[in-house]
Parts: sequence; C-alpha cells; structure tokens
Amino acid sequence: MNITLLVQFLALIDEMRSRDEIVREFERLLDRYGFDYYGLVRQPKPDENPLSLLLAGRWPNGWPQIYIKKKYVVIDPTIRYLGHAQRGFRWRDTLVAFRSDPHRKRMERMMVDARGHGLYDGYIFPVHGRRGLLGNMTLGGRVVDLSPVEMSLFDGIAKKIFWRLLELTDPKVLAEMVSSVDVQMTRREMEALNYLADGMTSNEISKILDISTHTVDWYMNGIQDKLKAKNRHHAVALSFRLGLIS
Repeated sequence: MNITLLVQFLALIDEMRSRDEIVREFERLLDRYGFDYYGLVRQPKPDENPLSLLLAGRWPNGWPQIYIKKKYVVIDPTIRYLGHAQRGFRWRDTLVAFRSDPHRKRMERMMVDARGHGLYDGYIFPVHGRRGLLGNMTLGGRVVDLSPVEMSLFDGIAKKIFWRLLELTDPKVLAEMVSSVDVQMTRREMEALNYLADGMTSNEISKILDISTHTVDWYMNGIQDKLKAKNRHHAVALSFRLGLIS
C-alpha cells in the first residue's frame, strides 16, 4: 500500500474544518486500504453503552445490536487486550493471549459470529491520555495486512483524528479530558500513596516509613480529601488516571 496516503492524511487532519470533512476523507482513505468497517469511540464505563460514545463509524448491519445484546464486550478478547496495549494490534493475535482463559470458548464463538457478519479480521489502535485509556480506533472487515510502518502511521492517525473529532463534536468533554491536575501532595503523602498502590496496608507502610499507623491513616485521609476520593481504592484509581503515580 502507498504509505504516502497515510502521511498526507496525517498532515491534513488539522486543516480540515468540519467533522463531515474529516469523516469523508478518512473513509476514502480506508476504502483505498480495503477496510470495510471502522469505529472511533470513547472508552465506556461498565454501565455505559459504547454506541452512545461513538465519534464516527460504520459497522455491518445489525452487528452493534448483536454485540450489545450478547454482552460480548465482557469477553471480547480485543477489548480485554486493549486495556494493556500501548500501541495498535491485530484482532487475530489477541486469542493467543487468552488461550487458558475460562471464557476461551465463548471468545471463539464471538469471533465466528463476527466473521458471519463480514468482520474477518482487523486492528485496534488505543488512544491514551493523562487519565489512562480514553478510547480507540478500530478498523476491520476483509483481511488486510499492514506493515510495521503502516501500523505506526495508523497509530498516529488514531490519536490525531480522535482528538480532532472530539474537539469538533464535544468540546466540553475534551476540556474535561485535558484539564490540568491541580492536586498538591506533600512528599510523605506521595510516598504513602505509592506504597498504597503497591497493595500495602497502613501497618506495612508505617514500618517502612518508620511512623505510627495513626499517622499513616492521617496521611491517607488527607490524600482522599485532596482527590475527593470515596475510599482508598478510589484514591489509587484516581491517582493513576491523573498521572500522580504510574
């Protein structure tokens, strides 16, 4: 395939002034590459419908409804793999990672169901931000073999088009995603927070820091207040999202 097409599109995204123009040119690019279907979607929470978070996409008729009705999102190997991926990957490669998973048979049935709807293979490219995984770009349909260079360029396109579409369609959500972190932690609080993220108890942290468990709990309460966290687990989750710990 002509890599120049990808480079040109990547360079022109910022010059496109409307969502319709971006989607039209992107779909033209995908048609040239042989991809039948795609989706650009924000990362859903467990209780959210992924279709409500779709920035752009086209899927086989009825497939999104089947996917939701059969609750495939719970066992979809591509989505589960996405949670750990730092760059784009191929659908077919994910089943290998779950060969010992108790839901393996159901995963295979889902893949068969997908092929029955024309989704023979594809790729997913994650989009990360300060708060972790924010969304992804999925390409699929017929079997298309991408080179490592093309994979890297599509990774760049995923990030660029995701933020551009979000800017044009929902600037309020965009502002929330890129909002600055205004949480001031003391050195001791940061130490306690990192040990908490490692799964340590107040008693274990107190021994390492050579302070009383009461003092550790006092630090933890201060951390929760600053993060507006409901509990310690919530404090750790928020800290990861905000980039305070890694």
